[in-house]
Amino acid sequence: MSGYLVMGAALLLALVVVAVDRWRISRIMRRLDDMLTTAMNGNFSEETFDESRLSSLESRLGRYLATSALSARKVQEQKDQISALISDISHQTKTPVANVQLYAQLLSEQPLTAQGKNCAAAISAQAEKLQTLIEALVKTSRLETGILVIHPQPGEISTVVERAVAQYVPKAAEKGITLTTRQTEGSALFDPKWTEEAVCNLIDNAVKYTPSGGTVTVEVKNYELFSAVRVSDTGPGISEAEQAKIFRRFYRAPGVWQAEGVGIGLYLTRQIAEKQRGYVKVESAPGAGSAFSLFLPRS
Repeated sequence: MSGYLVMGAALLLALVVVAVDRWRISRIMRRLDDMLTTAMNGNFSEETFDESRLSSLESRLGRYLATSALSARKVQEQKDQISALISDISHQTKTPVANVQLYAQLLSEQPLTAQGKNCAAAISAQAEKLQTLIEALVKTSRLETGILVIHPQPGEISTVVERAVAQYVPKAAEKGITLTTRQTEGSALFDPKWTEEAVCNLIDNAVKYTPSGGTVTVEVKNYELFSAVRVSDTGPGISEAEQAKIFRRFYRAPGVWQAEGVGIGLYLTRQIAEKQRGYVKVESAPGAGSAFSLFLPRS
């Protein structure tokens, strides 16, 4: 009889030990979950938890999260500083660049030699290029740091596409390029202003790199999950090795370095797409033209 009592007591003790262990593990898991949730919300700090009450695992995780939170704050501070610097540069250079453009225009109206006129035109072109670069840098910086927030909303894409195309009809005609649209009906979740900016960048590149007599076509393709604004051209095309590089900031392909531009349009377009949970895809081959598609989520 005493043997049964001993076995019963041992079994009861084992059950108690298992229950206590499960309670301790459950408690640790709850605390770890609370710590991770606090960190994900951006509110984690070392003062949030009393280390004397933490297990070794909780203590190590707490130190790791505190270090990560500090690193994230430093990265954000650096981004804010860069954004403020770019904004200051933009503000400080606005008047000088405008003055250079004004004086270049006044100079071109004076009786000049052929060489003088070429120099005045070059000054004007470089001033305009500098202004475009500064504006693109400001837009990109503010998008990256969250100062400018994209607000996607359900809407019809055709209106944005038609506005973007209309802006480049004169430039295409001046260069002898046929700019056409096909099917443009489609709906998606997007920010009209920033999406128009992205589509304009794609059309601008197509017109820029397509030779006289070529064609640029803009259309909307609708899929189950996305609607895509597709801009195709009959330009020189892009090699497969270059396709992974063209979305980098300031990247210019070796074959087009002499063309106008600063190499930031495609980078900005990709940033706009990602902010709207979309993406940009390129299809191209040397000598076969290029097609850039801006994919926007339908829901």
